[in-house]
Amino acid sequence: MNGKSLDGKTIILRLELDTKLANFSRAASAIEQAGGDVVAIDVIQTGRERTVRDLTVKVGAASMTDKIAKALAELPGIRLVNVSDRTFLLHLGGKIAIAPKTPIQNRDDLSRVYTPEVARVCTAIHEDPSKAFTLTVKRNMVAVVSDGSAVLGLGNIGPYAAMPVMEGKAMLFKQFAEVDAFPICLDTQDTDSIIASVKAIAPAFGGINLEDIAAPRCFEIEQRLREELDIPVFHDDQHGTAVVLYAGLINALKLVGKSIEEVRIVVCGIGAAGTACTKMLLAGGARNILGVDREGILSADHTYAHPMWQWYAEHTNPDRLHGGLSEALEQADVFIGVSAGGILSRDHIRSMADQPIVFAMANPEPEIRPEQAEELVAVFATGRSDYPNQINNVLCFPGIFRGALDCRASEINEPMKLAAAEAIASVIEPEELGPHYIIPSVFNQRVVEEVRRRVIQAAIQSGVARKEPRE
Repeated sequence: MNGKSLDGKTIILRLELDTKLANFSRAASAIEQAGGDVVAIDVIQTGRERTVRDLTVKVGAASMTDKIAKALAELPGIRLVNVSDRTFLLHLGGKIAIAPKTPIQNRDDLSRVYTPEVARVCTAIHEDPSKAFTLTVKRNMVAVVSDGSAVLGLGNIGPYAAMPVMEGKAMLFKQFAEVDAFPICLDTQDTDSIIASVKAIAPAFGGINLEDIAAPRCFEIEQRLREELDIPVFHDDQHGTAVVLYAGLINALKLVGKSIEEVRIVVCGIGAAGTACTKMLLAGGARNILGVDREGILSADHTYAHPMWQWYAEHTNPDRLHGGLSEALEQADVFIGVSAGGILSRDHIRSMADQPIVFAMANPEPEIRPEQAEELVAVFATGRSDYPNQINNVLCFPGIFRGALDCRASEINEPMKLAAAEAIASVIEPEELGPHYIIPSVFNQRVVEEVRRRVIQAAIQSGVARKEPRE
């Protein structure tokens, strides 16, 4: 171990050494010469003829792993059994588990949780189905449903590969809001099949969180499920993004002294997230929004094959402007990007109005990096965790579902989403507000509490709450 410090990831190499042929010091030396830093050694198994050791190695770049493996392969008597890293180890066997709330210690316990006493509970629910909300996991259980067709940054990778993301989402529900959630990845990308599957499993859940389903299919799936189920259905890629975006914009506009009714907002990328963000902004009072996609500025002067684009054109661009992104951004106050990395230039920003606000939220590469634009903008936000002002859905969905479940809401409607956005924005006190702090940290415990409180209020006032919870 040479004591050097490398910024990068940590990998674990499992080596099997032939004790007659191999010298461990040669293996350590080969690793270090290939660019790795051996920081720990664990003996897993040892004997007269062979020994197995795990070496924890810091590497500065992913490419170093292959270089190290090649160097080890050239040494006689050494076999590289496998290579793993901390992220993969964290996922071994999945990241979540189900545990009983009460241990079964004797026959009496067994009879109460299962046969024969459980029959009394079943009968009570059969006579009054609403009791499922109090006598089963439905009370606090959300299904995280995906078809794996639009996984962030990865695209259409399918249901098996999407599972780690959905498991992670379930973890966030539990840690941040004590909501039990279970990942369900469906092996179909057919709209009707997805709807039928979700309806079929709905009796076990108090809410449905749709995740990473591609547009335009996601619009119909959410709309029909909202109409056909009596529990909240929430497509987080659309509405979670919209809620947190609006929260950030509330505070950004406070900083520059502009009102949402007066500013011109350009939304680039009119898919699921861009459409939902626009609907949220319109509900919040925005009057002048321009949508830009691959056909340029969407305008009611044109007819579009894409039904969502048609809706968008009819509800935005009041001045019927035409052109592309450059024309849309001239004297615009706000840019909201949910499109593709690198499409926004410094010249684009220079053409905007004074004190421009830029939310470059494409992931993993924003429309423009903060360091390229920071001296040109009043406020900058991204979707990335390594820059200030991250527009992160984790600020939204745990508290929204916590509130919806606690008041047994039949849906998550626009007033509840607006309330959630206002709650997130309110967590930052006026004296704390600044260009690099318009949105609270996902670890700020006040966020879930405030979102829950205001969402319950909005649900009661809008008539979708079926229970008024005790505070």
